[in-house]
Amino acid sequence: MSPLYERSIQIIKEGQSSTGAYIASPNFPTYSYCWLRDGSFIAHAMDQASEFDSARVFFRWVGSTIQKYSKKIDEIEHRLDNGIPIGKDDVLHTRFTLDGKEVTEDDAWGNFQIDGYGTWLWALAEHVRLSGDNVLLLELVEPIHTTLRYLDLVWRLPNYDCWEEHPEYIHAYSLATVFAAFNSMNSLMDQLLIPSNEIPLRKRAMEVREFILTHAVSDGYMCKHIKPSQQIKVSAPVIQSGVDSSMIGLVVPYQVFSPDDLVMQMTIAKIERDLLRPGGGVYRYRADVYYGGGEWILLTAWLGWHYARMGRIREAQVLQNWIERQMTSEGYLPEQVSEHLLAPDHYEAWLNKWGPIASPLLWSHAMYVILVNEIKKAKQNE
Repeated sequence: MSPLYERSIQIIKEGQSSTGAYIASPNFPTYSYCWLRDGSFIAHAMDQASEFDSARVFFRWVGSTIQKYSKKIDEIEHRLDNGIPIGKDDVLHTRFTLDGKEVTEDDAWGNFQIDGYGTWLWALAEHVRLSGDNVLLLELVEPIHTTLRYLDLVWRLPNYDCWEEHPEYIHAYSLATVFAAFNSMNSLMDQLLIPSNEIPLRKRAMEVREFILTHAVSDGYMCKHIKPSQQIKVSAPVIQSGVDSSMIGLVVPYQVFSPDDLVMQMTIAKIERDLLRPGGGVYRYRADVYYGGGEWILLTAWLGWHYARMGRIREAQVLQNWIERQMTSEGYLPEQVSEHLLAPDHYEAWLNKWGPIASPLLWSHAMYVILVNEIKKAKQNE
């Protein structure tokens, strides 16, 4: 293994609180919390590295945190049944302090993000598959059912996307995580590893998949945003939003569609054409202005993950090599790199607002760990 691999494991361990929560970045005050999204991928990386204890205590932290606020779901159902608006703090939050408390003092933050809730259930199922830790499932039955009920209530509602933007839309990536949650938990229930609940999970997973296919496709590829039916007569893709690199997730790891599905082939090809810089890394989307719109480490690893699964090992290794060249002298991987910005005029404004780009970003290190392991498995399968 490369020095960066071992360093990544070390950084993740150092960034894990005694509670089990993973800090998003220890050196970037805005990211001094645990996001279910980031944390779930970090836990999966630790599972891939056979660091099962680290992942286990994270999942326990998620379970206890969700149950702490589970009474909100009754209120959400009441509001939905009676046409009462849902406020920003009525929902389950997307990020928490490391001791599992909601962050309510920042009124500007978009709390309503459903993708982390889908991702933690997918990652938990993967943890059980990789570790054989069936006992953990029985410990977490209550938060599993709580999360499934929450997702069943809210998946059709507009909410913030995985980049914490555009709360006016529904998002194909977020729906992919919901599909994975329903599908993976249904599989565990079919295996009698956890008790079933009243939600028809397999049926619901197919409904989510059909919704994506019906409302997110334009010109043969997946658009990142869907305009909800509350705004127009029928939900429809937001064509001007274009493609987003997070669309890789619809294939890897959430398996909403197979990699040979024509729509996904066209989507990945468009990502490669529009968002993969030749000889470099992967951008989020063409209109990105966050810190000037740099190349993201985690997305570069994500595309490499897809390549490895497809047997495109040489291309995956090219991306791994590029990531390794971005390691700082401290052995850190940042959130993004800024040598080839999409919107350079916006860089200074973000620098003045929040300081230097987050480094290390634990999610970046996690995706690198995943990529290394996926390439290793792909070589063994040649």
